[in-house]
Amino acid sequence: MQPVYSFPPIEPTHCRLLILGSMPGKASLAAQQYYAHPRNAFWPIMAELLGFDAEADYPQRTQALQQAGIGLWDVMQSCIRPSSLDSDIEETSILPNDFPAWFRRHPHTQAIFCNGGKAFQSYRRHVLPLLDEHFQQLPLHQLPSTSPAHASRTLQQKQLEWYKVMTSLLNQNQGTEHD
Repeated sequence: MQPVYSFPPIEPTHCRLLILGSMPGKASLAAQQYYAHPRNAFWPIMAELLGFDAEADYPQRTQALQQAGIGLWDVMQSCIRPSSLDSDIEETSILPNDFPAWFRRHPHTQAIFCNGGKAFQSYRRHVLPLLDEHFQQLPLHQLPSTSPAHASRTLQQKQLEWYKVMTSLLNQNQGTEHD
């Protein structure tokens, strides 16, 4: 089986918060867009949080993230996975993205948000050991997966959990810029 590969991050000029998925699903890989599956709750949740139209075209949605100081990437650069399910990822095949380089480009990143358990687990296992101590100490939050495969929670329940964690940080740092 051939590995699948993620794509480049969405990088704001001044990144405050970084949201990480595990690996794009088949719909996202085909579209070369983060969270492209029509039933994925990511864009509706972010639209509600940041006040943009969830149906806007992809460049407008990613620009809204960047304007809010939010970066978007995946923990994995590549892995072997026969389906779009995180549970199908072959653990020994995981190659993480270059997070030391991310933090050199974005030294003022204040918190990491993992979209689901696999992203959280993979970040802790494959990325944290590679980082300088300062970046190992950044707040790391696991949020419920926005994937339609994670159907144990409704959209409203997912939104509420994302809001609880993200809203205070977004409000706390509103308008904060770094040199």
